[in-house]
Amino acid sequence: MPIRVRYAPSPTGSPHVGNIRDALFKHLLAKHHGGTNILRLEDTDRSRFVEGCEEEIVESLHWVGVEWQEGLGVGGPHAPYRQSERKEAGIYDKWIKVLLDDGHAYKAFETPEELAEMREYQTINKQPVGYYGGVWRDASPAQAEEATREGKPFVIRQKIPRNQTIAIEDVIRGRIEWDSNTVDDPVLIKADGMPTYHFAAMVDDHLMDISHIMRGEEWISSAPKHAVLFDQFGWSRPIFVHCPVIKGKDGSKLSKRHGDTRCLDFRSAGYLPEALVNFIALIGWAPGGDRELMPMPELIEAFSLDGLQPSPGVFDLDKLKWMNANYIRGLSPDELATRTLSFAAHAETKEYWSREAHAPEQVNEGLALMLGADKPFAAQAIELEQPRVETLAQLGPACSFFFENDPPMDPKAIEKWFAEPHAKALFDSVTKWLGGKTSVSVAECEEFVRSLGTDLGLEKLGPIVHPLRVALTGRTVGPGLFELMALLGPERMMHRLNRAKGMLR
Repeated sequence: MPIRVRYAPSPTGSPHVGNIRDALFKHLLAKHHGGTNILRLEDTDRSRFVEGCEEEIVESLHWVGVEWQEGLGVGGPHAPYRQSERKEAGIYDKWIKVLLDDGHAYKAFETPEELAEMREYQTINKQPVGYYGGVWRDASPAQAEEATREGKPFVIRQKIPRNQTIAIEDVIRGRIEWDSNTVDDPVLIKADGMPTYHFAAMVDDHLMDISHIMRGEEWISSAPKHAVLFDQFGWSRPIFVHCPVIKGKDGSKLSKRHGDTRCLDFRSAGYLPEALVNFIALIGWAPGGDRELMPMPELIEAFSLDGLQPSPGVFDLDKLKWMNANYIRGLSPDELATRTLSFAAHAETKEYWSREAHAPEQVNEGLALMLGADKPFAAQAIELEQPRVETLAQLGPACSFFFENDPPMDPKAIEKWFAEPHAKALFDSVTKWLGGKTSVSVAECEEFVRSLGTDLGLEKLGPIVHPLRVALTGRTVGPGLFELMALLGPERMMHRLNRAKGMLR
């Protein structure tokens, strides 16, 4: 059986990590089997339509490397791929008529007030809340025709068979059964004539030869309705795969209170797409063994539905940071510099780090300084900080002291290290050594600094390295002293040492 899957988002909000994992699993399955992934837009709920959302969906998929061989922007034999356009083309009219003619659907004319009264009665009497027939399920054709002639608004509902067992075979959970008397009659066509997900998605899945319906486990409760719909049409059912939900570390469903969830916010936060893909692929799926760092080609090769887990996956931000740090360290210096400078220049980066919820201001300030610096110099600064950061955003404040004429000084560091009795002699010695030089190498810096111990009568290197680091960077931690000295160069070091001398007691 050819593998054909579809990612079918609704343009009702920004794609979040759960959406992207859904798209990723389908991409991996299709790629692994040489099948087809389809991008279809389920935009029939016009009341919730968000302008620009379709473009953001496509941008998010491109950013994480999810591909589709058929659908939006690509075309294919089942066009159009927007459900609103398919509705205008009359595709759904044919199939709803089939259901009505065969007695598997019916028009229901209840008013919103009548439906609200029904739900209130069910709630008070501790009955299942839903539409299980009302007046219109068994109404005669004449009654329905009369209501139609009177111009009463109506919806079209699916007639779920009663007194039966409805069962599906789910790849992850095995056989799942329902008493059909507990399954309500869903709306297939709304009062405005637009089809609902329950109808349009299933019709499209059949017409597009979808082999696997892969979706979140929150859709399990709808599975009996969809399975019955395929049966009522006389169509073969696709294979159902209900993937586990993603939860936060506290065990609750992932939400904004756990931090970023919007896909492109992770880009603005400084995560690499390959790290995010690797991370979310392993939420609810196990490749076997103890593999954790798996780039896309390895994920494609290893992916199997057998590895999907029934229990919820956990979104562990600390693990994502660890993965991202590993991917950052795996980049060549040139590639990291290119990506970091592109990240710093992106308009969404500045907007993201201007939000009150995130905001150390030094991120935007550091990235702005980086963009204003000489590019080769910035690239070397980025390389020195490469082993120490977890995200591209951290490179802004981490590297900022390279680009500032007078970097901010840590008051506690000044109090501690500039009070050393040898501090003035140390700074004088370095200043004298730098005189007349236009550049210094890492090896020259190391040889000279190590020689200062003898000249100043110090047995250990720490009392030399720490005051010198504070004088040159304003900080107590950072990349290797000898490497940063070579990159700063004599002119910058002379300026900063002279400033430091003015701070001595």
